[in-house]
Amino acid sequence: MTLRLRSAVVLPADIACSVVRDGVVDIDAHGRIAYCGPAEGAPTGADAPAETRTLGGILLPGLINAHAHSPMVLLRGLGGDLPLLRWLREVVWPAEAKLRGDDVGAGMTLGSVEMLRRGVTTSAEMYFHADRIAESVLATGARTVLGSPIIDLPGHDWRAMLTETDRWIDADGLRFGAGDRIEVSYAPHSAYMLPAEALSAIAESAAARDALVQIHVAEAADEDAAQRAEHGSVPALLRKSGLLDGRLLAAHAVHLSDEDIAVLAASGAAVAHCPGSNAKLASGIARLVDLRAASVAVGLGTDGPASNDDLDLWEEVQLSAMLARLATGDATAMTAADALLLATRGGADALGRSDIGALEPGRWADLVHVDVDDPAFATGLDVPDGQLLANLVWAAGSRRVTDVWVAGQTVVADGEPTRVDRGKAQADVAEAAARLR
Repeated sequence: MTLRLRSAVVLPADIACSVVRDGVVDIDAHGRIAYCGPAEGAPTGADAPAETRTLGGILLPGLINAHAHSPMVLLRGLGGDLPLLRWLREVVWPAEAKLRGDDVGAGMTLGSVEMLRRGVTTSAEMYFHADRIAESVLATGARTVLGSPIIDLPGHDWRAMLTETDRWIDADGLRFGAGDRIEVSYAPHSAYMLPAEALSAIAESAAARDALVQIHVAEAADEDAAQRAEHGSVPALLRKSGLLDGRLLAAHAVHLSDEDIAVLAASGAAVAHCPGSNAKLASGIARLVDLRAASVAVGLGTDGPASNDDLDLWEEVQLSAMLARLATGDATAMTAADALLLATRGGADALGRSDIGALEPGRWADLVHVDVDDPAFATGLDVPDGQLLANLVWAAGSRRVTDVWVAGQTVVADGEPTRVDRGKAQADVAEAAARLR
């Protein structure tokens, strides 16, 4: 079935962050966008979709969470007042040692539901039991770029973990599932959790398959001390290992020098900026303005719901702009439009995806409808574009997300998931979390 969505306002997330009044988005039978623009210019007659649905609010692309560990909803609230390394060593890793595949599946289902209800249609996931993550995402109807962590710890063989990812991609391809909902990536945890030879081996495997590599980079000031001492910086080590020769997404990237930023920019590496988690763990404020000035692709991430402690990317949209302004002392450093694009088109660019993140013909029809029956829009939609975007970003956020589509299929209606039972998902997490305590 082809579908036309007609809305009072459409935000295509083009480079200019245009605001289309009385806009239309046409979805073809394959779940891709066929047309996006003013209603008066939409196809008519036999070229028009079979069904039309009229919406009264704002239609925009599904948001993209560029860095998450969503199954950690199981650990939400644990060790919330500890710094990063103590939190990991004293709370997270001991709890994760008890995890089973069913636990991760339950956590990902609820995490996916949480994101979809907030208008997040794609998440980049790094977590154990990645096959169960894929199953959960296919069940909720969302989209993910996922990787099983590759680490060097007692009980974990990084070579076996690397081989497992190789085999998965070789068997199923980089993308699979209806609407290409699943993309498999390589997920070395970090430079400080792996020997240099592991980083090089991962670079070779990923390059041979044109796969994305997700890796934590320079998150906290003290975590990469040994790597900095030996190699000068983490980006320098990544370059030496060959990881910067392929597709790379650097999560956090807080503690970077001018030279580090230049290295990332020259290689085409991208950054997943996680302002909420970075602030909560006192990791620092990433140099967002400088990264963007150097033309580094930047997306926004929530990080895990045990370190943030939620999966609401709209909060990261606000924080990214606020902290950029605060860090530079410049209230014009990031506009509402800039921040919104980081969560949509910017997230797609960071993941190396040209098929999501914007409402353009040929891209997947991942869309979000924001209802405007809310005090945030009390002045109405007939206001200047800048004011409308400001009201959406600064005042409304996620609370009025009502409907969500992925690949043209409804996955949230009237604020609730259509494919899974939210109550059961919450009960499953409660049961699993009780065993982990």
